[in-house]
Amino acid sequence: MNRNPLQRVALFFLLATVSAHAQIVPDDVKAGAKALRDQAMKDTIAYELLASLTMEVGPRSAGSAGDAAAVAWAIQMMKGLGFQNVRTEEVLVPHWQRGSISAHITAPFPQSLVATSLGGSPATPEHGIQAEVVRVESLNELRALTSDDLAGKIAFVDHVMERAKDGDGYSAASRIRSCGHYAAAERGALATIIRSAGTSVHRVPHTGSMLNNSIPADIPAIALANADADLLSYQVNTGEKVTVRLHSTAQNLPKMKSANVIGEAPGRGALADEIVLLGAHLDSWDLGTGAIDDGAGVAIVTAAAKLILNHADAPRRTIRVVLFANEEFGLDGAKQYNENLATDIDKHVIGLEADFGAGRVWKFSSRVADDALTIIDEIHALLEPIGIERGKNTASGGADLSPMRKAGMPVFSFTQDGTYYFDYHHTPDDTIDKIDRDDLNQNVAAYVTAAFIAANIEQDFGRLTPDTRRKRSCSADDDDWES
Repeated sequence: MNRNPLQRVALFFLLATVSAHAQIVPDDVKAGAKALRDQAMKDTIAYELLASLTMEVGPRSAGSAGDAAAVAWAIQMMKGLGFQNVRTEEVLVPHWQRGSISAHITAPFPQSLVATSLGGSPATPEHGIQAEVVRVESLNELRALTSDDLAGKIAFVDHVMERAKDGDGYSAASRIRSCGHYAAAERGALATIIRSAGTSVHRVPHTGSMLNNSIPADIPAIALANADADLLSYQVNTGEKVTVRLHSTAQNLPKMKSANVIGEAPGRGALADEIVLLGAHLDSWDLGTGAIDDGAGVAIVTAAAKLILNHADAPRRTIRVVLFANEEFGLDGAKQYNENLATDIDKHVIGLEADFGAGRVWKFSSRVADDALTIIDEIHALLEPIGIERGKNTASGGADLSPMRKAGMPVFSFTQDGTYYFDYHHTPDDTIDKIDRDDLNQNVAAYVTAAFIAANIEQDFGRLTPDTRRKRSCSADDDDWES
């Protein structure tokens, strides 16, 4: 085909552009990422790590003996796997003890209730609390009440969490857990009862932090299993006066020392001081053994980094695994890590966090500079064969990465199938039997693919505009809520 000079010039620039684009992720890096992806799909290390953490350490709530045991476990594990520069960062964390709890409907139809204290809840008085229940279905309804409605009574917030593949229903439910007791206390309530912020049909309650920005709670707060919330709601809807008796020995104790645990696969050459950060949180709540939240995340990021550590060639950028302290009760580990970074935040070229169980990854999202989106396209091309679709460039990165993201660090997010995640999350059912090994390995495959490419290409992902918005709050007009 004969082309005129203008057509030939246009074709030259088109081919040059395609060639330049193709070189962003060199063929040998793509081949290495593909090989690691395929290896991860049949590897066993992630499940072995998860079994060790949940079976040998078990529950590890902030400040507890299990928390200290988890830190010791992580140090020994990282050193045993061959990670370099293994170290800890001391973090002060809250120390709350659940104690015992009992809850009973005393009138009109006496029944026992399956309940648990929310994290940070104070105890009831020694003789307990017995009072009339006032039922509402939302935080806004609670705020619409006055002290005449609530003084001397127990507020019952009966919000039903919606099941969703992306877990979207949790935001509203967790806000009630974190904020409902403040609104109730302001109106003179003696205690707060909420329907569990979960989707379980089993008779198990769902715990979680009731603290917002470390503001102490004034009144006890408990969560009911969904079936028991149905029971209490039924009795209220009879129109009869319903009274409930609560007794709890929960207590807030002085803060304790914990630690972030850090290990690295060191980089090489001119990019060695740049960091690809893989994060998960080491702590868990105390009702289960913390398998999906966040033992799975610990296993996923550690296994992905270990595969890169074992690769024939060291990564150009350093792969850093950070197992954060106390995500559940205030992000203390993440805040401490960010504070310790000082001016080194710019060395963190990308962050990835695993903290949504081990359901199969179905979406890959990013938050990077616009001129780095072509890299995201090339990473996704390697993820698509394992069932992962392309998301938007609006990723959050995860709770523990939020301080660094707000300071400008770009992030990747892998969205797992969370359809059943909140059946187990923060409940006694959070145990390793809920983990599918093949799905766990697919998670590792996703993380190792993205991390390996990020660590071995010349180009970085730019910087984000620092986020200076105020912290989330329980203010009625604050819709900026990250669960």
